[in-house]
Amino acid sequence: MSVESKRPREAFCSKLKLFLVSLAFVYFAKAFGGAYMKSSITQIERRFNIPSSLIGVIDGSFEIGNLLVIAFVSYFGAKLHRPRLIGVGCLIMAVGSFLVAMPHFFQGPYKYETSMSHNAQVNSTENTLPCLANHSSTDENEMFDFETQKACEKAVGSSMWIYVFLGNMLRGIGETPIMPLGVSYLDDYSRPENTPFYLAVIHTVGMLGPMVGFMLGSFLSKLYVDIGFVDLDSISITYKDSRWVGAWWLGFIVTGTAILLSSIPFFFLPKSLPKQGCEESKNKTTEMTTVAEQENFLPDETQGGDEKEKPVTFGQMVKDFLPSLKRLFRNSIYIIMILINLVAVNGFIGLITFKPKLMEQVYGQAAAKAIFLIGIMNLPAVALGIITGGFMMKRFRIGIVGASRVCMASTLGSFLSMALQIFVHCDNAEVAGLTVSYKGYTNVSYNQQTLLSQCNMGCSCSLKHWDPVCAYNGMTYASPCLAGCQTSSGTGRAMVFHNCTCIDDVMTKAANRSAVLGQCPRKSDCDQKFKIYMSISVVGSFFAALAATPAYMVLLRSIQPDLKSLALGMQTLIVRCLGGIPPPIYFGALIDRTCLKWGTKQCGGRGACRLYDANTFRLTYMGLVSGIYILPNILWGFLYVKIVKREKKLALRNQAKENEVEANGESNGHANISIAKNKQDTTTESTI
Repeated sequence: MSVESKRPREAFCSKLKLFLVSLAFVYFAKAFGGAYMKSSITQIERRFNIPSSLIGVIDGSFEIGNLLVIAFVSYFGAKLHRPRLIGVGCLIMAVGSFLVAMPHFFQGPYKYETSMSHNAQVNSTENTLPCLANHSSTDENEMFDFETQKACEKAVGSSMWIYVFLGNMLRGIGETPIMPLGVSYLDDYSRPENTPFYLAVIHTVGMLGPMVGFMLGSFLSKLYVDIGFVDLDSISITYKDSRWVGAWWLGFIVTGTAILLSSIPFFFLPKSLPKQGCEESKNKTTEMTTVAEQENFLPDETQGGDEKEKPVTFGQMVKDFLPSLKRLFRNSIYIIMILINLVAVNGFIGLITFKPKLMEQVYGQAAAKAIFLIGIMNLPAVALGIITGGFMMKRFRIGIVGASRVCMASTLGSFLSMALQIFVHCDNAEVAGLTVSYKGYTNVSYNQQTLLSQCNMGCSCSLKHWDPVCAYNGMTYASPCLAGCQTSSGTGRAMVFHNCTCIDDVMTKAANRSAVLGQCPRKSDCDQKFKIYMSISVVGSFFAALAATPAYMVLLRSIQPDLKSLALGMQTLIVRCLGGIPPPIYFGALIDRTCLKWGTKQCGGRGACRLYDANTFRLTYMGLVSGIYILPNILWGFLYVKIVKREKKLALRNQAKENEVEANGESNGHANISIAKNKQDTTTESTI
């Protein structure tokens, strides 16, 4: 008998564990794809030669996809087969990832802008002459060259970024059911005290996805975009150059395959499970329902526990949708939680989208290294913060009031780290005519004409090209022509330019008048400042993640059980709509205003930015993030006061009910004594 009773218990519990493992893996896969998308933003921006504001629109298309279906999926999905809906969502995400990679196979080879002829780069017997007094300016002639015009029309394939936009939108549509349906399914069939730990496990496993995604992004960004299709010896730029484009497309094939595999288990899981523990007695069910309801802060606390078991028609679901929304948005704690998440996500999305660009422009780090460091330093700190928050909730049995305290402390620590990062920075890179004058004086200029000087006036140089060279005095010039270089030797990346007249004009004379391809490295103290910046950033990542699980529990324990999926879905809808779509756009637009040197498309239009005013970029970017992070601190303080007040009201109400029950018990006791006495008197009389 005991053996038979154990079998169904093991089977039921194993299905819950299978769902837990499957959900953790799908969190990993979707985070893997999302992080890789973030790590590829710079590569996509350069490949399609588009500004940061437009790349922000592409990045926001994921949230647009979420926005289209989240309300319906979260409400109607809760009444349907939740695991299968999650599986279908994964399939859609995989298709979206493959669609993002598709433009690479339809575009021609990537051609970066350069002031030198490609033939001269390959042919070692022919030297280029960057500065010739009588050659015509390419600014006027290159637009009328038939071959260039034809190449430009073909390069209008760069409008194929629309496929990236649509593919990312499909990823957003497919991701929709995973969080609201997955979390509500797990919370419905697990013990209440286990839910925080399970959520922490899922989010921690999920955090491995961004780590792997950023590391893959770092690796692929060092591989040339057309690897296998072009002769790499003919490429004159390295992965440290702002014109370099890595093999971004390859990662989307990998992430799409991972998401496709993650969908398989969900098609074999049941629609519902018994509550964890496998006890089927009504007393146990009633007890669990009572515990959940006692933790509710909704005015309406009389939700029945058996209502979800009744079959509901589609028409009834549609009819109940608006009343359910009204009930949900009467919950003031739920509304404040949405505002907190909305503001926090605005700051986080803006921060993570352009963080690699900040590290590249302010601290002189290569994009590949910046992505790698985020993957191996910031993301493990985030994972540690999430699991620590979940462990604290389970180990110390923290209630909703304690959870809100943890969130307040976490948010304050995160804000302080953001504010500190503003004051740790490197100076602008020394680029002649842009951040310093040709004489060596500091003079940041947004005017292209400052690229011209007496030393290169007779060279008829193009002001559009960005083809930086580094002189031996440590100064960077926008092109060999603008450096006044007369001759060159070598090919490809080993090309060296000689007799550069502008190098003589600098206050600190160089040992010779030669220059090599690429920007000059930053000053030696910049590496030390970058280490301090990364240390503060890692600590801030830990504090920001510490509130993840406690905040989830505040949200889950503040809504009625039957509204759980709808609440999570509506929260996702609002936060993704207002917190996910706008930040990359307005962050990108503000960052674009700090650009000093824009790249040029083959057809002559403005391309991606090549060089930013690092100080203005830092103040704009970090100042905006820090300003946004002030608001969650204020809102958490307000929410904490509200939770404490409602907790006291609930305690007083429960105390009143207990007193009433005790009073009724005493009166019933007196009544029973009198009834017994009357019976005894009646019996005595009958005996007599």
